[in-house]
Amino acid sequence: MMATERDEGLVRVPAGSAALEGNLLIPAEATGVVLFAHGSGSSRFSSRNRYVAQELRRGGLATLLIDLLTVQEEAVDVRTAHLRFDIDLLADRLAGTIEWMSRQPSTSRLRVGLFGASTGGGAALVAAARLPERVSAVVSRGGRPDLAGAALPTVKAPALLIVGGDDIPVIRMNQEAYDLMTCERRMEIVPGASHLFEEPGTLERVAELARDWFVRYLRA
Repeated sequence: MMATERDEGLVRVPAGSAALEGNLLIPAEATGVVLFAHGSGSSRFSSRNRYVAQELRRGGLATLLIDLLTVQEEAVDVRTAHLRFDIDLLADRLAGTIEWMSRQPSTSRLRVGLFGASTGGGAALVAAARLPERVSAVVSRGGRPDLAGAALPTVKAPALLIVGGDDIPVIRMNQEAYDLMTCERRMEIVPGASHLFEEPGTLERVAELARDWFVRYLRA
């Protein structure tokens, strides 16, 4: 990946004693901003999330892809794989990033959406439950909304759960979470898709569903 691509829209968000790095891109006349919470072992440079973000920007939405763990924490997590499942930590950092965006002139007036993948789906829902006045929509892609636990019934933002049709265990987890939620919600199963939506046309369908959901709920 080219250095200029990594640096495009580079921002640093304070998170307690740490600083999180992200890429914030804002198209002209943006109607909202979508904050990405990547999943297990992934990063803001995930080709899947970057593709979805590109499609969201084509729909007039700003995007912020951020690493919720620092470089040092990522190095530890590669060995232990425990931080990626620390939903409270990830949700805290999402909430902190949302508050940071509320103080930036370029994003303070934009409605906020959260796009979570894998474990990031659970963290996005917890953050939405904590900041109901700030989060206007949530989309989970192949996510683990079940990890949101007790926060699920308190989520107020409209939520879209997207799952691959061949991802049987995760379909069950999403259905259990869906049944506990009380907000406006929808579950979309993409036929022929596995957990990572690598099959032809499946990621395109994810991007289309996410774009339509966010455009609907993030318009001023």
